[in-house]
Amino acid sequence: MNVIVLTLDTLRSRNMSLFGYERLTTPHLDRLAQKGVVFNECFSPWIPTDAAHTSLFTGKDIFTHQIIAQHGKAKLDEGIPMLAEMLKGRGYFTGAADFLELWFPRGFDLYEKYVWDPDPETPMRKAEAVNQKGLYLLDQAVKQDKPFFLWLHYWDPHSPYLPPDPYKRMYYLGNEKDPDNHSMDEMWQLEAWKGYYEAWLNGVTDLKYPCALYDSAINYLDDALVQIWTRLDELGLTEETLLVILSDHGEDLDEHGLWFDHRGLYDTNLRVPLIFHCPGKVPAGRRVNGTVTLLDVAPTILDMLGLGDVIEEEALQGRTLLPYFDSSLPSFPEPLYLAESTWLRRKGVRTAEWKLIVEWGGTPEHFKRPDVELYDLKTDPQELHNLAGQKPQIVRELRGELEGWIERRKKTTGNPDPHDNQGVALLWVKLPKGEFQPVVGGAQEEEEDKLARRLRNLGY
Repeated sequence: MNVIVLTLDTLRSRNMSLFGYERLTTPHLDRLAQKGVVFNECFSPWIPTDAAHTSLFTGKDIFTHQIIAQHGKAKLDEGIPMLAEMLKGRGYFTGAADFLELWFPRGFDLYEKYVWDPDPETPMRKAEAVNQKGLYLLDQAVKQDKPFFLWLHYWDPHSPYLPPDPYKRMYYLGNEKDPDNHSMDEMWQLEAWKGYYEAWLNGVTDLKYPCALYDSAINYLDDALVQIWTRLDELGLTEETLLVILSDHGEDLDEHGLWFDHRGLYDTNLRVPLIFHCPGKVPAGRRVNGTVTLLDVAPTILDMLGLGDVIEEEALQGRTLLPYFDSSLPSFPEPLYLAESTWLRRKGVRTAEWKLIVEWGGTPEHFKRPDVELYDLKTDPQELHNLAGQKPQIVRELRGELEGWIERRKKTTGNPDPHDNQGVALLWVKLPKGEFQPVVGGAQEEEEDKLARRLRNLGY
């Protein structure tokens, strides 16, 4: 069996029609999912992109791989194999369409970087740029006398949300620059990000407009993905290729005072899609309840390929989900531990009923949130009402759970808490004239240069 993993960067479940969203944003993914298995409660517990993808492809947590900062000082230990390395060593042709670089090219026979026009004043055809490389990789893969593993990393709907026509105004027909609309006034007061917002939202006053653009970018991506599985059909590979479709994290739009970015350990950022599709080998039309995480993806792929022994051999910490393709999982049988770095430097713990988020030192002032946040997920699933001051006993209990987990992981791995031994990676914000301004210090000059180059590729 072949495998294609499609990571759809910054796609939150909440805005997908696949998960009940009121707008028909993902009709093609909806139809594909009807022929496969969808996990309704998949979480990315360690964000953002670098940490999430590292856990995805190693099957190991942040204490094992030590990657928490975005383009930070830590590097993935050569002794920790990536999924591409595991499969290449077992006879697979491997190819990727991506531009993260760092350790992510490890194990790929072909690592194809792509670019799109980064001008924030013009539409961004991101998915089409990925498809161009992805279709090339497919053509190369079929020339091999071996099965293949491909990874295609899409960047819609990562901000800036600038989908091409006719998607741009698909969900918005109003006047986005209405002077009497003040719904974005608070956002425009964020001085550290004002230049970035001006680069693609200059003069916009209606908060509904960028939120609609996010949905439009999802719809554009959904259409573009059809090229990949159409090509699989043409090559006669659909029934021999496992498609695994997921996101590394979600996005905050207008919920928590953190507009149009993936900062904060809220479910808007943590809850992501996870779909498995392969006719005849994956049950059709299955919706599986119960908590899973990105740690479980690599073990599941290996198990489906008949390589279940590799899970134990490489000491993967996730579990195979194959036994649950026909049954549900328990919902939060254990607490889900959370962490993020680069922007807010927070840790957290989530149960079926509660979520605790705590500041872990070094949060920049202009990203300041309450030091302690507690949400009752049963009565407040949007996480809008902080109960930390009203429920001190629950805060103490959950903080004890979190600190206990940290100490157990440090003892088991022999590694430090990655938050403690890494500075805050530098974040650059693009100003209207195109220059870059550092807004968070802590990274070395070499890392600053790398991050600036990456952000230029992203259109920042």
